[in-house]
Amino acid sequence: MKRNLILGAILSAIFVAAALLSFVWTPHDHAALDIPSKLQRPDLSNLLGTDHFGRDILSMIMVGARTSIAVALVAVGIGMGLGVPLGLWAAARSGTLIDEIIMRGNDLVFAFPALVIAILITAVFGAGAINAIIAIGIFNIPVFARITRGAALSLWQRDFILAARVAGKSAARISTEHILPNVANLLIVQGTIQFSLGILAEAGLSYVGLGAQPPTPSWGRMLADAQTMVSIAPHLALMPGLAIILTVLGLNLMGDGLRDHLDPRLRVARI
Repeated sequence: MKRNLILGAILSAIFVAAALLSFVWTPHDHAALDIPSKLQRPDLSNLLGTDHFGRDILSMIMVGARTSIAVALVAVGIGMGLGVPLGLWAAARSGTLIDEIIMRGNDLVFAFPALVIAILITAVFGAGAINAIIAIGIFNIPVFARITRGAALSLWQRDFILAARVAGKSAARISTEHILPNVANLLIVQGTIQFSLGILAEAGLSYVGLGAQPPTPSWGRMLADAQTMVSIAPHLALMPGLAIILTVLGLNLMGDGLRDHLDPRLRVARI
């Protein structure tokens, strides 16, 4: 529905704006320690309070937003950049050995969640934001490959595709000129959803110590640091938790709204 799209866009825009603003300004230095001011509750000086080292939580959330957004954005780019061509190739070669290899490869990746892939990568290369990007990106590849293949298969039997084949166009040319533009709307919606899941996955990886490393702020690590102090300073967990919830909610609402807006079948149904 349109209100989902508007509300989702507003929530998403707030956190994107906070991330961009953090490059030039934050209320306080996010890395500055102020032990005498530790565990302060929200006030006019520190709008969201301070953590156990006296660092300003609002500043850390703003800088953490750009970390989460960067990780999720690059991971979705990896998933789309590799998954979409694989899906188009599998659909063009439907029923052949190539199609079978691609789909079984997707099943193999699905057998290992992003967290398990991150643990494997970390065991070899060490923890860090780059490895989190790789882990989430690898998990996104089969998602986009499956969706692209499924949507493309339904198009290969359409009359305009048969006409293109009769005209002598190659499978690769048909895929790029005719199939891809017709599945782009579906990929945009799925990209929005995977973006929200990427933010959630980055927070989860950081929570267990496999994401961005100190001194770079991360919403997931802020939650991990706060878990032993919830009873005495609940705002330590509440603020980054709300940031994660509202960002993911906003992106999901925007994805749902985009689906309703871009899918002609849903528009007809509403009419």
